[in-house]
Amino acid sequence: MAGERIDRFLAERVADLSRSQIQGLIEHGFVLVSGKQVKSNYKLRSGDEILLSLPEPEPTEVEPENIPLEIVFEDSDVVVVNKPRGMVVHPAAGHMKGTLVNALLYHCKDLSGINGILRPGIVHRIDKDTSGLIMAAKNDAAHVSLAQQLKDHTVTRKYTAIVHGVVSHDLGTVDAPIGRHPVNRLKMAVVKQGGRHAVTHFSVLERFKEYTLLECKLETGRTHQIRVHMDFIGHPLAGDPVYGPKRTLEIDGQALHAQVLGFAHPRTGEYMEFSSDLPEDMERLIEQLRQNV
Repeated sequence: MAGERIDRFLAERVADLSRSQIQGLIEHGFVLVSGKQVKSNYKLRSGDEILLSLPEPEPTEVEPENIPLEIVFEDSDVVVVNKPRGMVVHPAAGHMKGTLVNALLYHCKDLSGINGILRPGIVHRIDKDTSGLIMAAKNDAAHVSLAQQLKDHTVTRKYTAIVHGVVSHDLGTVDAPIGRHPVNRLKMAVVKQGGRHAVTHFSVLERFKEYTLLECKLETGRTHQIRVHMDFIGHPLAGDPVYGPKRTLEIDGQALHAQVLGFAHPRTGEYMEFSSDLPEDMERLIEQLRQNV
């Protein structure tokens, strides 16, 4: 590994820490190479000894809220929730209350601290206007295990989506890197340079007159991945306010549901898989589309 940048080296080997998070730790002196502080662009040398320390978790500033949750599974290590459309996963500017984290803090009392003040327990995310299954870790050991499974692409994540247009192939794979949109920084896009590896597999469940019902399976989990990839191949999600056309089906947000979630239990290693029914708004749209065929 001699010659590789220290930030890239650590980001590829430490579960649940992004490269930007690694760079922040390096900047604040939490990474030492042979006992000395270095910069993020430091090139590794043969014989280097790397010490990475994680700062103590700061006291949480997120208020627990008594928000009803549909708990699909829960034990002392992990909780799986069927998130409704419209709920933000974790607090951020403009969304400090009413999030899944607020609800989990009230419900669980014990969540891992790896992701810091605003995202306790959160191992992966689904968009605000995407419904479906999401897992959260209740202790740090579980968090590390689940995050490593995500990094190793061994977590099963299957989504059901309604997309514009009639998809001609019964099966397909989109293998295209995703990065920040070069013009609109609020969007993601398939990019030629600087993007992160992203793969989505899809299969046709049902075809309609002007729409298609798909199952999309994530191999990677980039921000807005299914939404960006479907738009890239000319079949944007119905109702998508960012990547889809203005003329679309009547649904409050993209017609996307995280229907299947499977992973190895962080303590026992047993593979567990969960599924959830489509939300009423998507069921209603599918029935309408069937009648219009």
